[in-house]
Amino acid sequence: MVELAPYAVTETNSRGRMRAEASPHGRSEFQRDRDRIIHSGAFRRLEYKTQVFVNHEGDLFRTRLTHSIEVAQIARSIARRLHLNEDLAEAISLAHDLGHTPFGHAGQDALNACMKTYGGFEHNLQSLRVVDLLEEHYAAFDGLNLCFETREGILKHCTADNAMQLGELGERFLHNKRPSLEAQIANLADEIAYNNHDVDDGLRSGLITLEQLATVPLVARHLREVRQAYPDLPERRVVHETVRRMINTLVSDLIQQSENNIGKSNLTAIEDVRNAPELIAFSAEINDQQRALKKFLHTHLYRHYLVMRMSTKAQRIIGDLFGVFMADGRLLPPQLQSPAKQAEPDRARAIADYIAGMTDRYAIREHRRLFSVEDMPINF
Repeated sequence: MVELAPYAVTETNSRGRMRAEASPHGRSEFQRDRDRIIHSGAFRRLEYKTQVFVNHEGDLFRTRLTHSIEVAQIARSIARRLHLNEDLAEAISLAHDLGHTPFGHAGQDALNACMKTYGGFEHNLQSLRVVDLLEEHYAAFDGLNLCFETREGILKHCTADNAMQLGELGERFLHNKRPSLEAQIANLADEIAYNNHDVDDGLRSGLITLEQLATVPLVARHLREVRQAYPDLPERRVVHETVRRMINTLVSDLIQQSENNIGKSNLTAIEDVRNAPELIAFSAEINDQQRALKKFLHTHLYRHYLVMRMSTKAQRIIGDLFGVFMADGRLLPPQLQSPAKQAEPDRARAIADYIAGMTDRYAIREHRRLFSVEDMPINF
């Protein structure tokens, strides 16, 4: 077992849970957090939530679930090398997208627009809301009652207004402090995973090509190496080998640069981490290459006209659902009709919770049931 660094998060220096519980048997507190996340309904629904491509568009495209698993794998590898808490890094990684709407960022933007006069909608805050309140499994409390450090890592960014409502969890945003190194790792593991795996999915979809990607320095170097080493390799395997090498380069650079940063910071305890600048980081050169890849994907994949068409449909579905439920709460499922009778801001938040919890295909079916004449029942 890897010996943890003195500035790693441990059960000893953890700030604990919101509600005290007996210690788990045969596993650590952060393993318990991970297990609760994996067994949650919100985690299972990630299987049918969009990463880039809507779930029904292809069986092999990544979803929020496969993305979260990939982030957790990368985060654990980095945490182990840096002698940090692997279980915490994994728990944060698995939970970081629990609050995402159906249809990815298009869905979030649409729901945020709907909620503009009611406090807005942001998926990081929604992920926290899921684990703190919305999951209903345990007799003694709502939510999952996760450790402070897991909840802290889920909340990557937050406005000052929202931070003031979060008590201890929001203090770092108000006082310019940092989360644990494990949380910083999960954040950048997320970036490594989605950039490189969106390359894979984009190529699989045919919306971008290897020739286009060869203009991006991070891709070009590894693509050239693969083609020189394996000139007769089929293109699908060329793609996989290139992406694999890109991920390895990013992870290796992140570990080396972070080790250098930590070594210069004289850390002796977790509070030193909170008072230091962000220490988990890429080198300047690799960071520039990573940003160039993100820019390429934004221009050529996320803004591709076929992706934009689906995004427009998604935004219409979300907007229509929110509008019709706000106009007539009787259209909501029975378990949600009581909150729908509350004051308007509370009703809006309950409806946003319902919509955010939908999978892509459930949202499409719900929209069809409410707005399609063809789906009207013949017999009553």
